Amino acid sequence: MEIGREIRELMSTKELDAALTDIAGQIDKGIPDGKLILIGIRRRGAPLAERLSAKLRALGRDVNVGILDITLYRDDLSEIGPVPMVGRTDISFKITGYPLVLVDDVLFTGRTVRAALDCLNDFGRPKLIHLAALVDRGGRELPIAANYVSLAVTVAAGQTVLVMVRELDGEDRVVLLEVDPEIEED
Repeated sequence: MEIGREIRELMSTKELDAALTDIAGQIDKGIPDGKLILIGIRRRGAPLAERLSAKLRALGRDVNVGILDITLYRDDLSEIGPVPMVGRTDISFKITGYPLVLVDDVLFTGRTVRAALDCLNDFGRPKLIHLAALVDRGGRELPIAANYVSLAVTVAAGQTVLVMVRELDGEDRVVLLEVDPEIEED
């Protein structure tokens, strides 16, 4: 996926794994008791949620993992093309009454999280919803903050954060990129 020129690496493979271990520990302390649900926001939040679930299970937690596609809940749906690419949502268990952690790779404007919250309403009413993001790059347009985050970084205009995961990209890394100002992000 070529979207810009790499400025610098923010996390190596080992650092990304350590970051997920840290976030799993934060979640375990933040929601200390009982069953836990992790929902990964497609695309890169899904493999991150799977990895977090393995780390939480190693800590003795009972975890269900799901995948959420928020495409049809986006507030810019009419702007992303005539036929949006809708991915699979997989939440095959009850979420009502259980603590739930939304997992995303990068927190930016907050609009993706808002769409995810709207979508989750179709599945039930969790006991509580927390947000875990690997990277918080600032630039919020909505009053949304992550409960669990590994790296907060200031990103200038014309730059973006790219999280690469082996399941989708063949490698694990987080990089800061210089991008064409014509490329829009959410």
